[in-house]
Amino acid sequence: MKQDLLTIEDLDRKEIEEILHKAKEFCERRERNDLRGGVLASCFFEPSTRTRLSFETAMLRLGGSVIGFSEAGSTSSQKGEILEDTMRVVGSFADVIVLRHFEAGAAKKAAKATKTPVVNAGDGANEHPSQTLVDLFTVWISQGKIDGLRLAIMGDLKYGRTVHSLVKALSLYQVKIDFVSPKELTLPEDLKEMLKGKDVACSYHEDIEAAIKDADVVYTTRVQKERLQGEVLHHRYVLKKEMLAGCRHNMKILHPLPRVDELDREIDHTPFAYYFEQAQYGVPVRMALLASLLKKEKI
Repeated sequence: MKQDLLTIEDLDRKEIEEILHKAKEFCERRERNDLRGGVLASCFFEPSTRTRLSFETAMLRLGGSVIGFSEAGSTSSQKGEILEDTMRVVGSFADVIVLRHFEAGAAKKAAKATKTPVVNAGDGANEHPSQTLVDLFTVWISQGKIDGLRLAIMGDLKYGRTVHSLVKALSLYQVKIDFVSPKELTLPEDLKEMLKGKDVACSYHEDIEAAIKDADVVYTTRVQKERLQGEVLHHRYVLKKEMLAGCRHNMKILHPLPRVDELDREIDHTPFAYYFEQAQYGVPVRMALLASLLKKEKI
C-alpha cells in the first residue's frame, strides 16, 4: 500500500481485504509488540472520541507510544502557524501522524509537508478512510460477506465524510445501494457519476421504510449541522423501532457515531442494532492499518 492513507482510494480491494483479515486476527490476539518503539502523533484539530481513542489504543496495544493533542486550541495554530509547518515538525517526532482537521484537503497538505506517513482521520466534509475500513469490517463480520449484499445508506449524504469514503469502497464490490435522504442532502454529483461509471446498482429515495425493507445493512448517519451552508431541511430522518417490522432477519444497523436524534434508542435492544460492536472494531482494524503502514507487519 501507499505510504499515506489520505483517501480510501489509496487502497485497492486486495489491500482492503488484507487489512480486514489481519484485523480479524487482532480481534483474537489483542496485545502485540509489532510496533515496539514506534511513536504515533495523534493530531486532532477537530473533536473526536472513537477515532482518536481507538487509534491511540491500537498503537499502545501494538507496543508503541502516543504523543499529540485533542484540540486546535492547544496548538501553535492559535498563534498563526500554518498546518504544513506544524506537520513538518511533528513528523520529525513521530513514525506516523493521524490527523483530523476541519478543512477538506488538509490531510493532503500534511502529507506533502512531511515524509512521515499520514492517516486522514477526517478532513472536513471530504473523507474518513479509516472509518470505512471499520465499516467494511463490520459488514463482513456481521454478514459473512460483502459481495451480494444490499445496503441502505441514509442521512446526510452531502456532507457525511464517512458516507463519501464508504461509497467509494463499496464501488469495488458487487452490491446494491439504496440512498435515503432529503433532496437537500443527497449524494454529491461526482459520487453519483462515479457509481454510474462503475455500474453499481443504485437507487435514491426520500422514504425510509421503502428503502430499508430489503436491506441487509442499514447505514445511518447524523446531519452534519456544523457543515450546513444554509440548507433548509424539510424532513427529519429518524430511524424508529416500528419501522423495522418486516425487515430481513439478518439485517444489521450501523452508525459511525456520534448519534444525536436520528437513531431511536429503543433500537439499541433489538437484534438489528450493531453500531456499538462497530465502534469496538475500531481498535483491531486500526491496529491492522498501522502495522501495514509502518511495514513492521506483512499484511
